[in-house]
Amino acid sequence: MRNRLYLGAALAAAALAVLPALPASATTSSVLTYGSAGGTAVATGDVLTASLSGSSLATFYSTAAGGVGVQCASSGFSSTVSSNPSAPGTAVEALTAQTFGSCVPVGIPGVTKVLSVTVNNLGYVNSVSDAAGNPVTLSAGTAGPIQTTIVLRSLLGNITCTYQANPVSLAGTTDNTANTIAFANQSFSRSSGPGTCFPAGYFTATYGPVLDTSQAGSPAVWVN
Repeated sequence: MRNRLYLGAALAAAALAVLPALPASATTSSVLTYGSAGGTAVATGDVLTASLSGSSLATFYSTAAGGVGVQCASSGFSSTVSSNPSAPGTAVEALTAQTFGSCVPVGIPGVTKVLSVTVNNLGYVNSVSDAAGNPVTLSAGTAGPIQTTIVLRSLLGNITCTYQANPVSLAGTTDNTANTIAFANQSFSRSSGPGTCFPAGYFTATYGPVLDTSQAGSPAVWVN
């Protein structure tokens, strides 16, 4: 009888050791979820969008501390999810559109108006990691380098200024507090344009909330 009790206890202990492993895989979160942290996995092919967070501006200044440049009161992006693995890991998106509007010049000598700010060579590759600090890396795609063209109206006519990311990728972060993605003082160098164009640009913008517009109600997106 005692041997049977020992055998039964051993079998029960073995069963308890195995059982917790079963739901763990079932509840593993993906890097990107919608609805909540650890919520429903964002599907491959879903379209994510965001505009500037709150009343913030998108700025493109000649130095990291400010200087002359351009500021825009509206901006937004659209990206398509290429992969969304289980956490921990890195999700990948294709940035297919980024727009800027309501832009004005800031202290550029002889410039009276910003006619347009256009992002070239889309789509870019946006890698979103759930590592410490929730880092984001925006890299060039197959169409060419990360590039922005700014057309300005000056006292002597319209001028076109082209800037490319220097280094070749941009670094950002995500924040689940407001479901935002932010870039701060990301460096660009002037690749073409006359001397009226400021020689370098530092890009800063915070977008959010990031929404999964492929799902009903366009729920907010979380990084796990």
